[in-house]
Amino acid sequence: MQPLKGLKVVDLTTFLATPTTGRILGEWGADVIKVEAFKGDPCRVNQAVVFGMPSSDEENLAFDVANFHKRFVALNLKTEKGLEVMMKLLAEADVFITNTRTKSLAKMGLDWESLHEKFPRLIMGHGLGYGKKGPEKDAAGFDVTCYMGRGGVFGTTVNKGDSPMIPTNGYGDYQCSVFLVAGILAALQGREKTGEGDYVTCALQHAGIYTLATGMISAQYGNPYPKSRLEVNNPLNNVFRSKDQKWVVLCLPEYDRDWPRVMHLIGRDELADHPDYKCCQTVNDKGLAPEVVKILDDGFAQFTREELLKMFSENDMPCEPAQTPNDIYEDQNALINEYIKAVPYPDGPRWCPTAPVQFELGETDDLIPGGKLGSATADVMKELGYSEDEIKAAEEEGAVSGPVDLAVLQGK
Repeated sequence: MQPLKGLKVVDLTTFLATPTTGRILGEWGADVIKVEAFKGDPCRVNQAVVFGMPSSDEENLAFDVANFHKRFVALNLKTEKGLEVMMKLLAEADVFITNTRTKSLAKMGLDWESLHEKFPRLIMGHGLGYGKKGPEKDAAGFDVTCYMGRGGVFGTTVNKGDSPMIPTNGYGDYQCSVFLVAGILAALQGREKTGEGDYVTCALQHAGIYTLATGMISAQYGNPYPKSRLEVNNPLNNVFRSKDQKWVVLCLPEYDRDWPRVMHLIGRDELADHPDYKCCQTVNDKGLAPEVVKILDDGFAQFTREELLKMFSENDMPCEPAQTPNDIYEDQNALINEYIKAVPYPDGPRWCPTAPVQFELGETDDLIPGGKLGSATADVMKELGYSEDEIKAAEEEGAVSGPVDLAVLQGK
């Protein structure tokens, strides 16, 4: 069973955050129709280069990762016929998702106010950069600037004194996609009660601020960020380098309970009852975190990563490797639980993450490569009641387009 089977979604999106919202809705059973301009979503052409990956009509995972489970329609919304097709799609839809700027939507009559008047049951999900209010509401917004920069992630998560982290592309985009999905599903539940659609937004800056909730609430109490790993409030919640120069992540929030246990494991029993080190509050009051972290660094450096993982696991103390994507491809827990699945491309399978929510009554959907720009234009128009002759005429007048090869979009 797919919980969203029967739900109709129109997707007017580009790049990553809001397109991935459509992908998740499709992964859960919705019929998602992605509308693109004739030049296509820029991700079809540009994203593979940014990701350091190849692209072709047969394999374009940089685009597919945000666009699985969709049908692709190419419309020229600047033409009367193209806009007519769009309005017919929206008339039958439950949800409209977009990350187009509001001022551009208004020019086409696709803004919330216009659509709500025409289609009062339609739910609109809008991915934004800075929000729907204020002077920056129509400013260009991307993950790295809105979420990572203005959302506080770069400045907060840096190891104090170092340069900001280098995240994978779309780090905040993918998180925002799930937030917007949650809002849309809440709006669908609300429509069941009121009969009226709602306008659901998720701004990248807002999402970044939210994910830093602990820092956002504690900084005002004198717990400032960024922090050095030598100055953390709980030295047993930290990262450590092993003898073989690999990082492990330790998370022991009950410092006072676990300090003597850790000292035993690293061969420092004489420090288990040290009056300055055994109590987390004392460590903080006396500013001793650097000393404690140095003790732990020296202790962890005696062992290989595998030895550390084994001994902490045997003592039921959470310690994990700081994994890379290449590690995760071989992580049996990730494979068994289908946190990643293989996409069947002609030249061989490629790993891709699945949506991070699973249902007991249905299996995780296979990830099937997407189609070309305009690959479903004719089929979707037929479903809307257009005849073969009408579709052909619309193509000839430049209002709609059928399948277009990637090489054409790339100007080759």
